[in-house]
Amino acid sequence: MTKPQFTLIPSAYRVNTVYSVLPVDGSGDMTFSRGSEATRVRQDGLIENVLSNTPRLNWLNSNCPSLLLEGTSTNLQIRSEEFDNSAWDKTRITVTANDTISPDGTESADKVECNSTGSAFLTDAIGIGSTDDITFSTFIKSGNAQYCSVGFYDLSFGSSYRVVFDLHNEAITYELVQGSVFTNTSVSFEKYSNGWFRICTSALSTGTTNIRNYIYPVTNGSTSFTATQGQYNYIWGAQAELKKFCSSYIKTEDGIATRSQDICINGGDSNLFDITEGTFFVDVTPFKASEFHRITLSNNTTDEEIIFLFYSNNTQVQIISESSGVGQVSYTTNITFDIQNKLAFTFKKNEFKFYVNGNLVHTDTSGNIATGLNSLHFAGNNGGFNYFQGKVHDTRVYNTVLTEAEAIKLTK
Repeated sequence: MTKPQFTLIPSAYRVNTVYSVLPVDGSGDMTFSRGSEATRVRQDGLIENVLSNTPRLNWLNSNCPSLLLEGTSTNLQIRSEEFDNSAWDKTRITVTANDTISPDGTESADKVECNSTGSAFLTDAIGIGSTDDITFSTFIKSGNAQYCSVGFYDLSFGSSYRVVFDLHNEAITYELVQGSVFTNTSVSFEKYSNGWFRICTSALSTGTTNIRNYIYPVTNGSTSFTATQGQYNYIWGAQAELKKFCSSYIKTEDGIATRSQDICINGGDSNLFDITEGTFFVDVTPFKASEFHRITLSNNTTDEEIIFLFYSNNTQVQIISESSGVGQVSYTTNITFDIQNKLAFTFKKNEFKFYVNGNLVHTDTSGNIATGLNSLHFAGNNGGFNYFQGKVHDTRVYNTVLTEAEAIKLTK
């Protein structure tokens, strides 16, 4: 296969810069910024806090790092690691603070034990908008109990969304939706080192401006919300955010805390990208953002550009090519978000092909190519909007059109 002009396989960085693998002279390096500290998962599996404007190579559940690019998010849950604090209401619960090693490698995780048989839980109320996507998550590790539960209620307790997780068999065993407030529900979990799991529950909340986050740290069975005296597990890192999915952990103390947008833009120049034919390839895990997000090869205007546009409905990606301000290609297809997707677009005059996960999904046989290309952005055409949200595994630009067989192999 032909050697690409540009390759970004996340491996090296410094403050304000993500290094490209090719070209080796540095002309492909990308500018990075983020206005706050943020967390990542290191190669040893531990969560680490990094400084502002520092790119995050994330190793969660992978043998290779990905470049983590997230939108702005706020953890609305105060005292995220202090379950002994009075901010958390406790029923049939005894909390022993800082009793074991947490997912960040410090002795900051709490032991949470049922002290009287029955429904045992911790809860706290947060304010939201009248119609908001809400995701509540927490880290849980098995003690002597097998099951736990995470979820939320409205303040009247007429509606709820709760799930039960099996810590031994690593599976969601039960989901319960009650009432009409919470719709579009979903649940996921992430596995961390040293026996920790992060359980993430999400829903669209309508008709209420306050909810109660609930953690049942121990339950008796796979569909139960009650516990037996003496059962215990460990918990750490509660997070409530107005998003459709669970983003990287944001620590809070006595107030809410916000992580800023990751911005990675301005890779390459006209010597690298002003090509008469080529192939644009991305290997990414797009997140379920609430707005459009893009990866763009352009001349920094809408006149000449090639765009991978990820839709806010979280089911589709669109390939768009513009030349002289006129649309040449526009095709939309379904993909699955929150998993890895490989996309390639080959282009030359009157021949355009779009490949998705090993399949040729679209061909156009007329149109002009975008010319004068001089920059690659994980964002819109000038790097100033629709910032990509997800994990970047690999990005390449070739100055040749890969054959159909080569493109299928590359995206498989």
